[in-house]
Amino acid sequence: MDLIGRILLAALFAAGAAQKALAPAAAQGLLAGIGAPVWLIWPALGLNVALGVGLIWPPTVRASALVAAAYCAATSIFHFQPDDGWQMSIFVKNWCLAGGFLVLAAARKA
Repeated sequence: MDLIGRILLAALFAAGAAQKALAPAAAQGLLAGIGAPVWLIWPALGLNVALGVGLIWPPTVRASALVAAAYCAATSIFHFQPDDGWQMSIFVKNWCLAGGFLVLAAARKA
């Protein structure tokens, strides 16, 4: 069950990497919307790939889960748009994922 759960969590980051690679304009728009440089999409894409792999490869699960928790919490700021219900659902989802990643990290041996 642990591996299946980690694969499903990793799929989120794999999909995020694919989306950034294939249609970067949406993520670049979110970055531009808060005044961040749009080139940040490329390091974010790399981190998405690394987290996707890191959540599956056993020696890196704990560290990857901690980074994923921080990433989800930090990127939630892009989705804090109270007038947009869809973006607010993503905002809440990111915080829920951050909590889940903290639980995963706590369950792994240091």
